[in-house]
Amino acid sequence: MSIEVKVPTLGESVSEATVGQWLKKPGEAVALDEPIVSLETDKVAVEVPAPAAGVLGALVANEGDTVNVGALLALIEDSVAAAGAQAPAPRTEAPVPPASASEAPAAPIAAAAPSGDAAALSPAVRRAVLEYGIDPSTVKGTGKDGRLTKEDVMAAAAAKQASPAPAVSAPAAAPAAAISGGRNEERVKMTRLRQTIAKRLKSAQETAALLTTFNDVDMSAVMEARAKYKDVFEKKHGVKLGLMSFFAKASVLALKDIPSVNAQIQGDEIVYFDYVDISVAVSAPNGLVVPVVRDVDKLSFADIEKSIANYGKAARDGTLTMADMAGGTFTISNGGVFGGLMSTPIINPPQSAVLGLHRIEDRPVVRNGEIVVRPMMYIALSYDHRIIDGREAVTALKTIKEAIEDPTRLLIDL
Repeated sequence: MSIEVKVPTLGESVSEATVGQWLKKPGEAVALDEPIVSLETDKVAVEVPAPAAGVLGALVANEGDTVNVGALLALIEDSVAAAGAQAPAPRTEAPVPPASASEAPAAPIAAAAPSGDAAALSPAVRRAVLEYGIDPSTVKGTGKDGRLTKEDVMAAAAAKQASPAPAVSAPAAAPAAAISGGRNEERVKMTRLRQTIAKRLKSAQETAALLTTFNDVDMSAVMEARAKYKDVFEKKHGVKLGLMSFFAKASVLALKDIPSVNAQIQGDEIVYFDYVDISVAVSAPNGLVVPVVRDVDKLSFADIEKSIANYGKAARDGTLTMADMAGGTFTISNGGVFGGLMSTPIINPPQSAVLGLHRIEDRPVVRNGEIVVRPMMYIALSYDHRIIDGREAVTALKTIKEAIEDPTRLLIDL
């Protein structure tokens, strides 16, 4: 009996996907709920589990194919029937007399399984293999028990890029003076997620009236609080006290005071939300993703930090779901983790504003008529001028600045 493997429901408004990579090969045994193929949608990569145990049969869809929800991907055959169908017929020829010692065949050599065996790859490694176009069986793993790591794949990709171009025949060779060193080119098809990111960001530029306002923040108070309480905080809550929870809570104050920053344009109407769901920009192997921390106005610092930490791990492992990224009324993007000094972040449609954070560095500032050195950060608020006026944007950013410089405001709702 054959069991059909079909494209599952991928989420609201998502009707098709691209076959990313087959994780099992035809003829291989599969267990119930074992991932057998990865699909890329315009929002996230998902793995399709086996609906039954058995042997993977014929593949209906190939890697790179576009498939609709409900489409047939492959068949899983009953393990007993498949084994019977593949069992060799009994030998009927006469027995062959034993060969002499000099003619005896050499002892078989056991072939070691390649370190890049697709079944043993983690989701993050599979994403990297697909993105960089690397054959995992050709890469030596440096992880535990010789397993392949994402760093192994990236190193192989770098080596591949740096390898010299293949030699060409003399008639086809260009003049020696025209070429110096390796001049390789590699074409890699954009993932479905990367294509969607490009379309959405370009659409935001074409549709919204984008404007950015800047300010700088003295991070002294927050850094002192973190230094004082980080150990007891981590011991009690099992998560580190980061900057994002402070800025998330400060954003809540600003969004409550300036409702238009927490609103969206839908058709010819403006929709105001009485809750705060903050999308947190996270760098994933296949591109930027923005999972949503919901009801931030009701969460504690520890709850916010735990949510962000969990999303970060899921993004690296490739296990984010459609539900994780649905919705969101406001976005925070921290380019400071990559060393960015200043930027103009772009909004995440249909949201109307995004807060950009940057690196902290010691700078001279004037305090009480004296020049002192303080840990300073530039912050930016990009907003849709169709719905948010300049005065409102500046006020919102100023509210965030004041709450960070005096975190007591976060406790007494000022």
